[in-house]
Amino acid sequence: MLTELMIKIPSEEPWTIHIPHLIIDVACGFLITLALRRFYNCFSQQELKVKVALRIMLLLIATLLWTQIKWVSLQWLYGNWWQPMSWFDFGTWTSASLTMLSTWTAFYYGIKIYLDNLEQTQKAAEATHLAKESQLKMLRYQLNPHFMFNSINAICTLILKKESLQAVTMLEKLCDLLRHSLYTDPLEKVAIKEEIAMLRTYLDIEQCRFADKLEVNINVAQQCNDLLIPSLLIQPLVENALKHGMRADQKMVITISIEKTKTALLINVADTGKGFDDNKKTKTGIGLANCEQRLKLIYGNSHRIEKGNATSGGAWFCISLPINGLQS
Repeated sequence: MLTELMIKIPSEEPWTIHIPHLIIDVACGFLITLALRRFYNCFSQQELKVKVALRIMLLLIATLLWTQIKWVSLQWLYGNWWQPMSWFDFGTWTSASLTMLSTWTAFYYGIKIYLDNLEQTQKAAEATHLAKESQLKMLRYQLNPHFMFNSINAICTLILKKESLQAVTMLEKLCDLLRHSLYTDPLEKVAIKEEIAMLRTYLDIEQCRFADKLEVNINVAQQCNDLLIPSLLIQPLVENALKHGMRADQKMVITISIEKTKTALLINVADTGKGFDDNKKTKTGIGLANCEQRLKLIYGNSHRIEKGNATSGGAWFCISLPINGLQS
């Protein structure tokens, strides 16, 4: 089209010559750009200065070659084997060829740089994703032996006390937990109703251990049941309350509530135990640290974790998750 505007339209060539010459012009230009592309790629490993110099030289050679092909083919269509070019024709035709090839070269490198950057971005995103998946798997699997060890320890205590019936009940519950742990993909999220079902199994084990010294209340809003959260998210919070908050001479009540606002899912775990010691730096256990790291990997800065002591005694823990990342 550029040749058409710069050379063809102002000329008085008949259409019987104009159209064949235009076809030859376009075909040769296409073949020249294919050759330039191959040569450009051959020089991609050279130093920048050498690479730029070679490509400019190639561009000029291709320009002169294309100009000569245009002129020779036009003379051939007129029936002349050879006729020298005037300086005006040479300047006009060469400037048209150089403009077209320079424009093509600019577009070629613009698209190439864009695609290279896009590929690098995709590779970086894939690497980050794989690293995050690997870390999530490690953190999720870390919880399995953690609560399994505590449960087995509790069963051993019951056996030593010769409370065989309770030990067998706990062992059955522990098998259910182990089955759930083995068959749940550590990277997949689970519905809250499934998480609560697993949590009740864990609490049944602890109920066998603590008997009437433990009371648990679970309140889940109906609209929250099918929302998806990371598996084994709530259990470490309850385990932390039992491990650090239980008093030897006092009954503990643990209340778990899950509700939804317009923008967030709120998971609250409160107990009536010892609470956090304000005079000492609170030491984060494996379970709580694990939860914090997993949530940071999955939700970034979109989640919030808060904890503190209730005015009536005991500790509370609240996790806020963005509602837009929880739908199935």
